[in-house]
Amino acid sequence: MNLNKMKNVYIHPTAIVEDGAIIGEGTYIWHFAHIRSKAVIGKNAVIGKGSYVDSDVIIGDNVKIQNLVSVYSGVTIGNNVFVGPHVAFTNDLYPRIGYDWEITKTEIKDNVSIGANSTIVCGSILDKYSFVAAGTLVPANRHVWEHALIMGNPGRIKAWVCKCGRKLLGNEGEGEYKLTCEKCQENIIIDVKALGRL
Repeated sequence: MNLNKMKNVYIHPTAIVEDGAIIGEGTYIWHFAHIRSKAVIGKNAVIGKGSYVDSDVIIGDNVKIQNLVSVYSGVTIGNNVFVGPHVAFTNDLYPRIGYDWEITKTEIKDNVSIGANSTIVCGSILDKYSFVAAGTLVPANRHVWEHALIMGNPGRIKAWVCKCGRKLLGNEGEGEYKLTCEKCQENIIIDVKALGRL
């Protein structure tokens, strides 16, 4: 990789960044991380120690990926996303040696937080401002709705969270929830009629 073409990028000497990877300005790649060819990482991102970013993965700006995270082909991560340590993304619903390998895509939208030791099974969409609690299993092909806090195995909606990540409180009507952040006092309306299953 021609590091001279990348402005203000820090790559630890023990990290591997393959030729053909695209790394945005201001990004840090730490000890023993491995970035494959054709991976795209945006500006001001942090890739933690021992993390793996596969070919054709797209990671947005201002993303923080903690230590020992596995991000496989087919995953797209938006801007301002937090991925806690030891999170694993999958990309094949039927992994068998000797059979065809078929990538099932996963989309993590902007401003999502994913807690430590969570597993995101492929085909899922994590909508903006959703929050995955530590240790949660997000099953295959699930849509985690905006502002939803999910936890457990399998992950279920347990509460709603603000843009700042704090719990939302308020009235839960039949058609919509009118909620207020206990921390920043922002008011958020969630249209529950539009929600599907999780």
